[in-house]
Amino acid sequence: MLRIVLGVIAGFIGWLIVWIGVEKILSAVWPAFGVHQKAFEDVIKNGGEFTADTTMLVTHILVGSIVSVIAGTLAALIAGENSRAPLFAGVLLLLMGIMKAAMSWQYVPLWYHVFFTAMVLPLAILGGRLVKT
Repeated sequence: MLRIVLGVIAGFIGWLIVWIGVEKILSAVWPAFGVHQKAFEDVIKNGGEFTADTTMLVTHILVGSIVSVIAGTLAALIAGENSRAPLFAGVLLLLMGIMKAAMSWQYVPLWYHVFFTAMVLPLAILGGRLVKT
């Protein structure tokens, strides 16, 4: 049981670390991405106007997909089992996605909220299934 809890925590924290790292790398090598991210962060903190760029949203969905699979894989590897730990890590990611959607509801199109939030749980489970136990 302890390994499952540690796997869930590691999967969730791993998702956060990889997500932030990829955002920093993309911002460094793709200046438009960095500008878009900064504008989004500013509008979340201070309010105001923001127009989401479709290319940036699709990039977030692609990165989120890969990182969710990695999180499920990490959870399964640490837990030593590939069903419950990725599921629970995916649930945590889903809850975080719902919170993020609530914070940014008016700034980002509905299709993005639905797609990004809906994909994290199944992709974390898929990542867990990639691990042979």
